[in-house]
This record gives sequence, C-alpha cells and structure tokens, in this order.
Amino acid sequence: MSYTSSNNSEEPEHKLLKTCAAYTTENMKKEAMEKCGWLTKLGGKVKSWKRRWFVLKNGELRYYKSQGDVARKAQGHIPLDGMCKIARSNGAHTFELVTTKKIYYLTADSSSTLEEWIQVLQNVLRRYNTQPMFEQTGQEAAIKGWINKVKHGHSKKCWCVLVGKTFAYFKDKGDKLPVGTINMRETQVEEVDRSLDSDDESRIFEMDADEPKHVIVIQVNQQVQGPTYLLMQSKEEKDTWLYHLTVASGSGLGNIGTEYERLIAKLMDVDGDPASTLWRHPHLCQSKESIDKPLTTLPSEALKKEAVKLNKACNLFINVMMDSPAIDYHVNLAQSALQTCVTHPELQNEMYCQLIKQTTPKPPVTTTSLQNLLCGTHTWFGSCDGAGGHDSLSSSLVDLTQETQNTSPTFEFLQAWQLLAMCTTLFLPRQKFMWLLKMHLQKNMNSQTEVGKYAIFCQRTLERTIKNGLREARPSRTEVLSIILRNPFYHSNPISVPIHFMNGLYQVVSFDGSTTVRELVMTLNHQIGMRDNEQSGFALFTDDPSGRDAEHCLQGSVKICDVISKWEQTLKESQNGKIESTKVVKLTYKNRLYFRREVKKETERERLLITYQINDDVIHGRFPLNKELALELAALMIQIDSGDSKYSPDGSGTIVETLDRAINKFYPKRYRANVEDEMRTLKLKLSDKWTGLRGRTQQECIRIYLGVTRKWPFLGAKLFSAKTKFGNYGDIYIAVQDDSISLLDYSTLKVIVTHNYKMVVTFGGCKDDFMLVLSQSISKEVQSSREQGTEKLLFVMNKPKILEITLLIASYINAIVKQQNLTYEPSSTQAVSPSNVIDKKIWDFESSHLPEIGKRHSRLL
Repeated sequence: MSYTSSNNSEEPEHKLLKTCAAYTTENMKKEAMEKCGWLTKLGGKVKSWKRRWFVLKNGELRYYKSQGDVARKAQGHIPLDGMCKIARSNGAHTFELVTTKKIYYLTADSSSTLEEWIQVLQNVLRRYNTQPMFEQTGQEAAIKGWINKVKHGHSKKCWCVLVGKTFAYFKDKGDKLPVGTINMRETQVEEVDRSLDSDDESRIFEMDADEPKHVIVIQVNQQVQGPTYLLMQSKEEKDTWLYHLTVASGSGLGNIGTEYERLIAKLMDVDGDPASTLWRHPHLCQSKESIDKPLTTLPSEALKKEAVKLNKACNLFINVMMDSPAIDYHVNLAQSALQTCVTHPELQNEMYCQLIKQTTPKPPVTTTSLQNLLCGTHTWFGSCDGAGGHDSLSSSLVDLTQETQNTSPTFEFLQAWQLLAMCTTLFLPRQKFMWLLKMHLQKNMNSQTEVGKYAIFCQRTLERTIKNGLREARPSRTEVLSIILRNPFYHSNPISVPIHFMNGLYQVVSFDGSTTVRELVMTLNHQIGMRDNEQSGFALFTDDPSGRDAEHCLQGSVKICDVISKWEQTLKESQNGKIESTKVVKLTYKNRLYFRREVKKETERERLLITYQINDDVIHGRFPLNKELALELAALMIQIDSGDSKYSPDGSGTIVETLDRAINKFYPKRYRANVEDEMRTLKLKLSDKWTGLRGRTQQECIRIYLGVTRKWPFLGAKLFSAKTKFGNYGDIYIAVQDDSISLLDYSTLKVIVTHNYKMVVTFGGCKDDFMLVLSQSISKEVQSSREQGTEKLLFVMNKPKILEITLLIASYINAIVKQQNLTYEPSSTQAVSPSNVIDKKIWDFESSHLPEIGKRHSRLL
C-alpha cells in the first residue's frame, strides 16, 4: 500500500490478498454499473418511437442506431448526474429518465429487462450523488493512496481518498465515481493487532510473509453490515492513515497524536467555535518556555530533535528585540530556521504550529474566567475540590492578571507574526494544520490593529502561495528585511528591485514572495510600454554571482525570490561564507529572441533598447563595419543618448567630456586610437558627425540607426565564439537566429555555411564540446564524421556557453512551432542524445552555477 499527498502517485501492481472467509450469496452480490441492450426511445423533435441500442458505461448513457455502430460516434447521449431521477411510466415496460433539462421516455422489451435497466441506472445515480460531496466542500484530500480493502472476505486493491468526513474508494485512480463511500461521522476506527491472530474460525486473515502486517478496521455504527478492513504495508503508513481516519470519525481522540494535535481535533469537532474554551488552553497560547518535545507527530527521533532545535531558533528570533545596527542577527536566525523547514518538509507543519502558538496571546485572566478554565467541562489540570484549590487560585491570580493587563502587543508578539509571515510565502501547512492556520488568521484579522494587519498580510500571502505553488529556497536577505523593516501589510508587493536596461537606466518593480519571473516581466512591460515577451523576444537576465563576466537567462515559471535567494547563497559559497550586505543581484532586461518578421510591430521603447543592444555588439566587434561607418553609428548613438551638441569654441567644456564618454560607450574598441594626436583627430571627426545631427529627434536617429544596421543579414543573431574540432577553420562564430544556425568567419564575420532548423536532428553538449547533428551533408571544407545519414559537427566551447546556445536554439524552435502553429519534425529520425546538459535547478552549484531555463533539450520533437 502506498499513500501520498500529491497527484504524482503511480498505481502499483494489483495483487489479491488471501482470505479464508466463506463466500456467501450476499458476499458475491455486486452493484452492476454497466449494461447494454435494446430500448425504444421516444423522439424529441419528432414524437415517434425509435428502437436504439443503448450502452451504459463509465457513468455515461449513449445510444446508437444498431449494435454494430458502437465503434463509431454515438447518435446521442443522455447526461447523467446526481440530479437525475427515475420514474415508472404508465405504459407497459416504460420508464422515465428525468434530467435537469429534459424527460426521456424509454421502453424495454420485457418486464425483466425493464427491472434490470432501472436497477443499474439507480446504482449509477447513487454513485453520482456522492460526487457533489467532493466538489462542494472545496477541500483537498487529507490523504490518498492505494490500499488493500477487505469487506466480507473479499480483498481488493482500491484507490482511497479521505476528504473531510468522507472516506471514498475507487476502482482506479482516475475514476470520477467512487465504488463506495463511508461517512466517517458514523464510524469507529480502531487498530487491529495481527500478531494476536489465532487459528479459530473468527480469524479473518491468513498470515503471509509478503502480505501487509498492519490493519485498520472501520466499523459503521448502528448497522448490521460487517466492518471494513484496511491493510497497510508499514507502521508509518498505518499511523498516518489511522490518525486522519480517527480525526475524521471523532473516535479515540484521547489516544491519537500529540496533545497539541488532540486539541486541534477537538476544535475541529466544534467547527472552531470562537466561544470554545479550548482556544484558551495553555498549550495553544504564547509561552516563553522552550518545548522539550515536538507539537506534532514526527516519524523519527532525528526529526524530533530537529523540531526542538527549531523551536530554540524561533524563540531567539522572537524574544530578542531587533536592533537596526545588528539586524543581520535576526536575518540569519530567520534564514537558518526556514532553511531547516525547506530541507526537512516534515517539519513544516511543526513550524506552523509553533508560530501559531507564539502568536496566540494568553487570554485576559479574571477570577471567574480562571475558575471556569480550571474547572470547566474541558478539565486539563484536574478538578478544583476543597479550599486548597481556591487558595492556590487566589495566590496566583495577581501575577496572572498583571501579565495580561497590557493589551498592546509586545515586540515578541510582533516578531513572531513576522516570522509567520515569512512561512506563508515559502510553504503550506498540510491537512488539519491548514485548517488551524486559516482559523487563526481569521480570528486575528483586523485592519485597525498592527497584529490584525499582519494577519491580513499572512492571509494574502497564503492565498498567493496556494495559487503559485511552493518556493524552492529560503528567503533572501532582501526579502527578510522587507518583512521585518518595511511594514509589509501596507504594501501588496512589499519587495522592490531595480531592473536595468542596456541604455544604462533602470526601472524599480515591486513584487511579493510568490511572484514568478513571468509575472514580474508582465508588470515591467506594462510600466514601460512593451509587448508580451513571446512577441518582443525580451527576457530577464541575472549577473553571475561568482563574479564571472556572464549572464543567465531566467525561465518564466521560477519565483523571482528563489532566484535572488539562490544568487545570494552562491555568492556566499564563492566567498567562503563571507558576503557583503551591500552586494545584490543585478537584473537586466534585454532582447534574447530576435524575430525579424516582427520588426514592424516594435514599440518605441523596444526599438530604443534594441538599438543599445546592437551598439554593444558593435563596440565588441560582433558587427562588420569600417571606420567611417563606425563614426556614423557612434554619432547617432551620441545624439540618441545626449541630444543636440552644445558648441564650444575653445574645444573645452562639457562637449569634450561627452565625446570622451561617447568613444568608450559607442565606438568599436579595435578602432580606438592609442596615440594622443590620433585621439584628438578622432574626437574632431566624431564632433563634426554629431553636430551634423543637430535637430534630429531620438526617434529619427533610432530609425536611421536601425535602417543601416538591419542591412546585415545576421543582425539580432546571437554570436558564440567557438573552435571547430575538425577542419581548418579554427576560431569561428556560431550565429543563432530565428530561422537558422550559421557558421561565420571569426575575423571577417562572413558566412561559411547556414543550416535551417529543419535540417537539425539534435544538439547539445558534453563537457567542453558542443555537438550539432544534421540530416544532410554540409560543405566539404568543414570535415565531420558521418553516421547513418547524419553528420555531427563538434565545437569546443566554454560550458556556460554550451548551455546558453543549447537553450537558445531550443527556444527559437519552440517559438516557431508556437507562433506558426506547426509541428517540428527533424528531417532524419536518427538522433544522438547528448547527456548532462541541464539540471533541474535554478542554480546548479555543481555545474559552475548555471541557471535552469527549461527542460532537457537533447532531442526536440
């Protein structure tokens, strides 16, 4: 038996367990759910009786003209659901099937056939009546998995789901209609000790070495029918199911789970009634004392010890007042505690319980309330009998009341709420603890108090985490500071970072802990007036945390806070644990995919940023041009960047400073003069060119610049420097653009050969080699190895560049497929699958800190 809290469970092999119970007529009865046969149906538009072949299968009733048409599309179907009714009609062998929209009149050939159809349809409708129960509750399954279920001696492997107070079992995992359900409110749940099985006739199971050894019995109250047995493979599985089934049934709560869990179960039994004295139980309220055992049930002693350590770390964060000069003390404490929860997901429920306890104030204490607390119906400390109890009460009353007179929240209380706010962004409590958290937030939400505002903020972040999913990394320093210093409840997006552009400017964008890269970029596009990324081809990049001259593109589905956090961790590791608090990640927004067919749709902001990006290629020698064209382009960039020149007769002043900056920013490095006289001549020529552009607007200069540069067919292509492993070319550029991959001469940037994506069979890298497999011969001047109709080109490249070019090629192919609604099919079916290209991490610490952009692209179909 296996159980899971996710949707990724795989169905195990079905095996029937041995039983020795007698097979009786009652035991052999099964509710029929399928049937087929002839019925005569009264037509809808034309009121005439027509004989049709009906098939009832998988909860659907369809009909055909003849039995032989079953393999074809049905002529019609009658929708069945929990609202349908069956009624007998006045006609012989006729019954009515009443749906929400229509009444169907059906006639059978005989009375026996009529009864069979009515019985089977009633069975199906009975099952449908259980479906709304799951749909209307809106609850997730507390637990689910494959279980060996034994009833009346019959053993079956069933997919079992516990939702709320209902235990349902299905034939298969994907079925919509359960085979049966049990209302847990009407049951008693107990554990069966199979070690006590004997050989008498009352024995239910035959012991076998391979059979499940752990059994739970569900007995329905006040019914004659026998119990249902659930057989488990391990004690851990049995304990988990036993806890949830017991809580759902409300039986045996005093013996299941920790004391804290038993209190939660009692609160659930009263539906979290705010007036319940259970809420004032000391175990549920704030305490400065550290715990000596976990609040929740944990499966191992090691985790229990970690829970106690976790409580100590939380108490240090909560009970030590924050000091701005030493704020990193609390930042490190929060990161350490939350990292423990990320590393050990089993402790996440424990973390929530500890923080809910620490954010629940002790109730105001009076003589009456304390007497009720000690002697009420829920007696936790024994009974108050005799004068001794009252004397003890009177002696302690002064201290208790003084402790609760101050209703304003202490710094400990607020710091506990801050830590809870960090948790709701990272991970979610599971099962009953989610209910407890929601009740806790609902009780405390109040826009007029500081605590109430934190509760509102936690509720908001909780909903965002439920929507966008869990985080992968602990909060970064930036995120922690946004919670503890910025009063996050005043901001829907409490975290802000600058996003830089190629023109040297930046835009500050705000977000929350659940914001994905895609959501952040959508906000940015809206603020600066750009199209969606799928149309513009722009993407978000980070700098390299280890200090290398490299950038890493971020995939849209990752959380931006995870990116920042893992960037910080990588930086810390690269500096042997030391990190400058002032050094933060640099996010850059620039073009990654350049679609030449989309240039007419570009916005003004897109053209501006693309112009600066082309200039970056120009100054680094990735664009072919002579000195004269270099001067023209540099002058255009100065006019775009600085506007009209201000004439200076003596050749001094701001114009000279502008020209110095312009040569460094806009003129190719290989043409810059080292001799002073040559540099003076260069400045005069550049000044003349710039002066000639006086009066030109920024938009006009951008249009001229793009008009000139776009004459080069490889504009917008990403150029990767590489060495051919075979042949005489040596150093080359691999140019990747929207429709092809080309090889360019490294010095002249002249094309050697171009390969359309249709010719590409597969591509990828291994170690320092990048491989491109083609489906046909290329120029004989570039030697390669041939194999079964394909050609392999091998290039030597740096590993980060291998990853970048692999993902870029894949992105272009995927974009073409998506935009043109095509199906990508390589010309050859032969493929070589390069290995170890991408790891499924945002930052791969074992692979030179490379970011994950997408899935493995060793072969694209």
